[in-house]
Amino acid sequence: MDRYWLKTYPPGVPADIDPGQYSSLKQLFDESVARFADRPAYTNFGRTITFRQLDGMSRAFGAWLQKEAKLERGDRIALMMPNCLQYPIALFGALRAGLTVVNTNPLYTQRELEHQLKDSGAKAIVVFEQAASVLQECLSEVPVEHVIVTGIGDLVGFPKGPIINFVIRHVRKQVKPYVLPTAHRFVDVLEQGKWVDLEDVDLTLEDVAFLQYTGGTTGVSKGAVLTHRNMVANTLQSQAWLRQFLADDSPVTVIAALPLYHIFALTACAFLWLRQGGCNLLITNPRDMPGFVKELKSQPFHVIFGVNTLYNGLMNTPGFETIDFKSLRASIAGGMALQGAVAQRWKEKTGCILSQGWGLTETSPVATMCRSQADFNGSVGLPVPSTEISIRDDLGRELPVGEAGEICVRGPQVMRGYYNRPEETAKVMHEGGWLKTGDIGRMDADGYVYIQDRKKDMILVSGFNVYPNEVEDVIAKHPGVLEVAAVAQPDERSGEVVAVFVVRKDNTLTAEQVVDFARQDLTGYKVPKAVYFRDELPKTNVGKILRRALRDELLKQVQAA
Repeated sequence: MDRYWLKTYPPGVPADIDPGQYSSLKQLFDESVARFADRPAYTNFGRTITFRQLDGMSRAFGAWLQKEAKLERGDRIALMMPNCLQYPIALFGALRAGLTVVNTNPLYTQRELEHQLKDSGAKAIVVFEQAASVLQECLSEVPVEHVIVTGIGDLVGFPKGPIINFVIRHVRKQVKPYVLPTAHRFVDVLEQGKWVDLEDVDLTLEDVAFLQYTGGTTGVSKGAVLTHRNMVANTLQSQAWLRQFLADDSPVTVIAALPLYHIFALTACAFLWLRQGGCNLLITNPRDMPGFVKELKSQPFHVIFGVNTLYNGLMNTPGFETIDFKSLRASIAGGMALQGAVAQRWKEKTGCILSQGWGLTETSPVATMCRSQADFNGSVGLPVPSTEISIRDDLGRELPVGEAGEICVRGPQVMRGYYNRPEETAKVMHEGGWLKTGDIGRMDADGYVYIQDRKKDMILVSGFNVYPNEVEDVIAKHPGVLEVAAVAQPDERSGEVVAVFVVRKDNTLTAEQVVDFARQDLTGYKVPKAVYFRDELPKTNVGKILRRALRDELLKQVQAA
């Protein structure tokens, strides 16, 4: 197809990348740890490990999996940890041993965890000790044969006990004692693995690196099959685009506030900075905003990744104004729509433009990115190298430039399919390798992609489409609004109307003021007909607002009435 967006590319960004320069993620890892051996790789709670140490510890972990656990190429291992030093050690150790990694949210309930472990067929799991009680509840129902338990104190020198529970209080508010008599401690695994050799596994780009489960917000959580090719490609695509932000290969510190088990941070923090030789400062609990601000004040940093709610929350935390942003070169947003008001305030307060990108778990995840020095224009940027974007109607026909339809993506980062779900795969894959993303948007004449909303979130008012992102973006500009979410509310006359849930910054803000403010920039049918104030909005663990939970709440109210 005509990749007309290439004419808008920033200088120095190539049209294509070649994932074939590596045979696998394992080769990429080996090359990087040798090249950057003495640079810091990860920092967490004051403890730093270098790439050389990461090499040694991940080698020991991988060797233990091969020799003691008897796991073989292609076997699945679940990693159920927040951001801590053990995660990259286990991640790269498992990949070097030829295993497929199943990233698992440590906040999962028993039902969610049981589904994922059964569906993936994971034979082993590394579980954070504060989540071990949940694993215990379903262990007899899943195929897991080997359990490795770890905690913050295993590597960073903290004594086990109350301080650990304080540090990771976001994982479990009430920690239950766990009884896993057959479990191994992570530190013991590393010690035992030091004395055995890691067998070289001849991996290829077609081997499966991850079963990366979708959030499950639209039904049963499905495992996206991401190969070594997918992940290598997206790493190279991201690095090629990042060259605009970083002029050289000098050491940088990256703020990794999103959990590495999430696909955005997995690629943008773990793999991108592996190849770039940067140090990830792991934030274990970004919801502790005062603690987060304290971390940002502890040392200079050059790059930060986050979601809209995280940036908004930081700017509304006391002490933020005292952070030194002189070293900051790039601020990247993803995972949810970036609001114009947040982008504008971030630039004013930090002097750094907040650029957003877009993608899905199914695209490993980066598909588009904004130019480095371009002010916020509402778009999610241009297709990254070796990526094609097509806007199509419900029949799969390509639409003219400027018309809105479903965004479809083709490129080397697009998943192979959903694990053991051919019917679900067939629903999202067009002929020719095109992925139907479920996002509604358009492309302009320069190739910029504009997301209007998710198909499932669209509000239909008397036959007119209303995109929640647009409503939220307008209301978020009100000085008395901290956060806002727009959803569909059932209505007898128009089928649906717009309802908004608002977290106030100003406690005197009224529903009438919100509606009047929205009416200044929105046509009548887009103006909220109901305003609900809340102390907080439901979010995923990475800070993405759960509109479905709010819709369900409204539906229950209507049914009860």
